[in-house]
Amino acid sequence: MSLRKSLEATESFVLPLIQYEGDDQGHEWPVQFMLWALKRLSVVYRWVVQFRLYLYRTGVVRRFPLGCQVISVGNVTVGGTGKTPMVEMLARELSREGRKVAILSRGYRKKEKTALQKLGDVFKGGASHTPPRIVSDGRRLLLDSEMSGDEPYMLATNLPDVVVLVDQDRVKSGRYAVRHFGCDTLLLDDGFQYQKLLHRLDLVLVDRTNPFGNGNVLPRGFLREPARNIARAKFICITKARHGDTDELRRRIRELNPGAGIMECNHEPCALVGAFSREHHPLEQLRGMKVVALSGIASPQSFEKSLEELGATLLKRRRYADHHRFSQQEVIDIVNEAQSLGADAVVTTEKDAVRMTRIDRCAVPVYYVRIEVRFASGEEEFRRCISHITFADAAAPQAAKLRP
Repeated sequence: MSLRKSLEATESFVLPLIQYEGDDQGHEWPVQFMLWALKRLSVVYRWVVQFRLYLYRTGVVRRFPLGCQVISVGNVTVGGTGKTPMVEMLARELSREGRKVAILSRGYRKKEKTALQKLGDVFKGGASHTPPRIVSDGRRLLLDSEMSGDEPYMLATNLPDVVVLVDQDRVKSGRYAVRHFGCDTLLLDDGFQYQKLLHRLDLVLVDRTNPFGNGNVLPRGFLREPARNIARAKFICITKARHGDTDELRRRIRELNPGAGIMECNHEPCALVGAFSREHHPLEQLRGMKVVALSGIASPQSFEKSLEELGATLLKRRRYADHHRFSQQEVIDIVNEAQSLGADAVVTTEKDAVRMTRIDRCAVPVYYVRIEVRFASGEEEFRRCISHITFADAAAPQAAKLRP
């Protein structure tokens, strides 16, 4: 078994454990012991997270200002809450307002450098002296999804006028964006926990269907940090709002953060797009279509449900681990399986489409569903967020001298 498949098998075993809400009883003793051990590790992890935040808050560990607007979009849980479509919408709106925007990503599961390349970096002065990966310079794409990571590549594809950089050190990539591209607004994709770079504003997304998991931090739960830490956020967006009443969740958020602006949104399908041709088709084309649903995301159920709501008949659900990178042979096998089932098409997500090796001739067409953010309520809070970024802190010059 390959390392990738071993990791995916481990993930499929561990995820149900950390989602379990009850105590350690009612299981076989190995599972009881694992839950007990995970709970103790969570206590240690929580302490480490809170101590780290204390060091940054008190100035013991330095935060770096870059003389421009820095906005983080993130969450307090692992998994998908719809950060990428929100980052895309923010970047597009800010660009329309005349801001020069750069998106800074760490490039989760991007292809790492070889040992020889890393050795070359050492002779150049170490990682701090090597430039970030430039996915887009605001004019053209410069890297593929394997080298950049799927979310940065997707953002760069959909935002041709926005600079997209990838580096684990976002102070370094932020400086690079300001110095080399003249950017005055930096968006940190999944940046709520990134404290090294001084934020002007934090926007936190909360999934209505599973806002804080079982209440435990990693590794016993899904929380990256205690839920009460959303008190740092200036704005909070409840996602998947159409799936139920949000009043109780709003009350909980208000208890944790009385002053934040709260908005509610849904991530709605807006087009059916050819995975390899990039041709756009109306969503109505899905009605009555027999499809194989293909996904390698954290929450495949919501994707599959949306296909059914659009009128498609799901002949099969093919689910892979989150961020699974599809080989050419896997895509060929899936297409052949769809043909044998009598499917009209294979339909996947946009994130999965960018991780697929291109196939020029398919017996069955492969599409992805394009998603966009639509507000259910609180759109005025989003406008206030945009205004806060574009007009607040006018005294700070956009071309402020960078600190060393």
